[in-house]
Amino acid sequence: MTQSSSNSVPGSGGERHVQAVMGTTERADRFYRDQMLDHLNPAMKEFVARQEMLFVATADAQGECDSSFRSGPPGFVHVIDDHTLAYPEYRGNGVFASAGNVVQNPHIGLMFLDFERDRIGLHVNGRVKVTEDERLRSHVPRLPLPQVPGQRALMWMVVRVEEAYIHCRKHIPHLRRVGAGESWGTDDTLRKGGDFFGAKEEGQARRGTAAGVGRS
Repeated sequence: MTQSSSNSVPGSGGERHVQAVMGTTERADRFYRDQMLDHLNPAMKEFVARQEMLFVATADAQGECDSSFRSGPPGFVHVIDDHTLAYPEYRGNGVFASAGNVVQNPHIGLMFLDFERDRIGLHVNGRVKVTEDERLRSHVPRLPLPQVPGQRALMWMVVRVEEAYIHCRKHIPHLRRVGAGESWGTDDTLRKGGDFFGAKEEGQARRGTAAGVGRS
């Protein structure tokens, strides 16, 4: 959901078209009116502050989409004020798909899901800019410090909130915490999952086949 640039009515032109076709315009208007805010209210800020996972949606300049997952201890997503939150980017596979997308296209969609306690979700849509750790920390002194030894944020994604609204619990599974058996922040390939889906093995086999064909 993004606000139409031509007026102050919530929802994109595409949303409005599908609502008209499906006959849900009145129901959608009621949702926009009753559930959608342009900021984080106190209940939303408290909810975000205790979440340990985050799903991220971005797109590049051509609209090619990417979804990603972020996690950390409660508070790793830091609420700066009613209209601003930030989450860290740590060392990963070096691709920087999300950061690369927002350099071209600042729109971002965040999804917080609580599977354990409240079984509820929160959508946060807005615009994001990439900010260096030192620069942001100088303006936000309460920015959380890394809880894993040696880990630090390479950058922060600072999101200006444009929409915040509920994701109902109707189909959210109720999960139970079973304890921490993983090593947070590890760079050990096998402990991170290794070649779980066999992509590396498949690629090596494909390259080997291509090399064999080239020699024939």
